[in-house]
Amino acid sequence: MFATFTAPGFGPVHNRPTDRRGTVRPCRCGVLHDQDDDVLGTPLDPETYDYEAAVLWNAHAGALWRRFAIYLRREIAKRAGLTQRTFRHAARVSFAKVAEYQKRGAVHFHAVIRLDGPDGGHTAPPAWATAELLTDAIRSAAARATVAGPVLDGRAHTFAFGRQLDIRPIRSAACDGTAELTERAVAAYIAKYATKGAETATGTLDRPLRFLAELAQARITDHARRMIRTAWELGARKDLEHLRLRAWAHMLGFRGHFSTKTRRYSTTLGALRDTRAEWRRAQALAALSDDRRPADDSQDEETTYVLAHWVFAGTGLTPGEEWLSASLAPAPGTEGEPTHD
Repeated sequence: MFATFTAPGFGPVHNRPTDRRGTVRPCRCGVLHDQDDDVLGTPLDPETYDYEAAVLWNAHAGALWRRFAIYLRREIAKRAGLTQRTFRHAARVSFAKVAEYQKRGAVHFHAVIRLDGPDGGHTAPPAWATAELLTDAIRSAAARATVAGPVLDGRAHTFAFGRQLDIRPIRSAACDGTAELTERAVAAYIAKYATKGAETATGTLDRPLRFLAELAQARITDHARRMIRTAWELGARKDLEHLRLRAWAHMLGFRGHFSTKTRRYSTTLGALRDTRAEWRRAQALAALSDDRRPADDSQDEETTYVLAHWVFAGTGLTPGEEWLSASLAPAPGTEGEPTHD
């Protein structure tokens, strides 16, 4: 199944709503936005938008996915009439997912979720493993999954997926043209978002910040600026230091991998790296002239070494750098104002 898990709402934003027939309707602001309008995804009222919850959602999105994966296995086993122990010997859940930034700066997930036999994709799933059962289990697990967040100034945060959950079956490319989704279409879709960073989707930074004062010179959207400033300010709290929000402020608080998969979903990343290295070596040998090419290709492999030398440079800011960062930081809301001599 191909499933999309969205983030909850943190306040109304400019968008392009559609009706049941797919017709685009005007936004809440009364404007029919073009699909390339820069205002899409930005809050209708930035002063009431919940920037704190939006940043903390990004920081907890990875943990929420892990909780969902646990519940998914339990829901499938329950529907199959199996215990957790016996389910492991009957079937295996495999998935590959990518994280995508929405225009509003919130992370959501696209995932290919598959139900295999006990040995992964090498064995066929049991007879009870139907698309309907897997779809129902995904919906139930997504609704149950929650992660308890921090309590900030008396406000308790709890994170769950948004109400919009799209689940569609993936058909083999060998199916007829009436299939809604094919393997090739899903692969192209995921590849598209695998190369789409936060800076592309939301107009934020493409590198970490060392000083908050850098925002004054950054060419980013006001919405991204507020998200980054919120992450930076939350990162100064001792009770949130485990989230490393300052290190990931340029990613709007999200610190997870853009792509993850279960071990037996497909080939391993190590195997892919080895194949890529072999291909590069073959390219290099083909480019050599005949008199420079080794007589035996195996000799080239025996003399290929990978050397690495690491030296610890340091971590965080020095006290002097922290003082400089604080003294250069502009007052809230004045980052884009011109300076005068």
